[in-house]
Amino acid sequence: MNIKTAGIDLAKNVFQVCVLRDDGSIKWNRKVARSKLLHVIRQFPEGTVIAMEACASAHHWGRTLLEMGFKPLLLPAQAVKPFTHHQKNDVNDALAICEAAQRPSIHAVSVKSTEQQDIKALRCVRSRRVEQRTATSNQIRALAMEYGVVFPQGITTLLEAVPDAIAEPTNGLTATMRSLLAGLADDIRLLNGDIEELSCQIAALCKQQDSYQSLLEVPGFGPICAAALISEVGDGKQFQNGRQLSAWCGLIPSQHSSGGKSKLGAITKHGNKDLRVLLIHGARAVIRFIDKRDDPLGSWVRQLIERRGKHKATVALANKLARISWCILSKGCRFDASLAFVKA
Repeated sequence: MNIKTAGIDLAKNVFQVCVLRDDGSIKWNRKVARSKLLHVIRQFPEGTVIAMEACASAHHWGRTLLEMGFKPLLLPAQAVKPFTHHQKNDVNDALAICEAAQRPSIHAVSVKSTEQQDIKALRCVRSRRVEQRTATSNQIRALAMEYGVVFPQGITTLLEAVPDAIAEPTNGLTATMRSLLAGLADDIRLLNGDIEELSCQIAALCKQQDSYQSLLEVPGFGPICAAALISEVGDGKQFQNGRQLSAWCGLIPSQHSSGGKSKLGAITKHGNKDLRVLLIHGARAVIRFIDKRDDPLGSWVRQLIERRGKHKATVALANKLARISWCILSKGCRFDASLAFVKA
């Protein structure tokens, strides 16, 4: 079969499959039922590039196609959109995927292994539990303030203060409100237990990865940040260098160039938001105690703070940490501050 590229518009039950010939013309573009999809794909020559958007179930199909001897290509949805022409329908979407797959400048998404999917699933559930805990604690504070009771900040201090407020007979809380606060505090304790259990499961899975302990040696990297890098980046070989990973996290300056004049602005904030947030939080943790560091990292950051201020230095350090993590993941090396930072 004379095939150059195949594009699949993924769905639950009915898939749109578009096939291009070597000359770029459309061989066929039709709907295929889920039960018949693999049968249709087996008709393609071995090694055929099969492109899909990196959406729900894409990694499952990517792993399946790899086992079958094909070359799956997962494309970011924002890279496919410019090729959808005028009308949004399955036929145009499948054709757009084929056309985007032929653009060498589009950075494809690497197919995640089941181990990466497990870690990411645990991270997603843990993140939702943390959001629920924050929302519950905020609700406790907001409800209690209507009765003139103000609780201190922090989850731990809140849980310590709620029983005292419930037991205090002269603070204006009604019997209904005391019962409600006790129930909400119990909810937070249950969420704390779930979060702790999920954190342990994430750490247990990550310890099976060779690069996990090496990532933990990097300043600012804790178990959650290291787990996020392993689940999202894998071995990092989809990036040619550390700057590409940093750009994928949205940590490089935006650029406006015209007529030979170039102006750099704020960071782009493109790409993976979760990784960007974790890297910046890690950089903040390092800078908080930077005066106590007597090493090339401390000297590098202090010099940067003097020139550009603490906030910009935080983002610059996050950028640097992303590049360091790429070296660890892709090359299997260990963190060495004397190589990563030039001492001032």
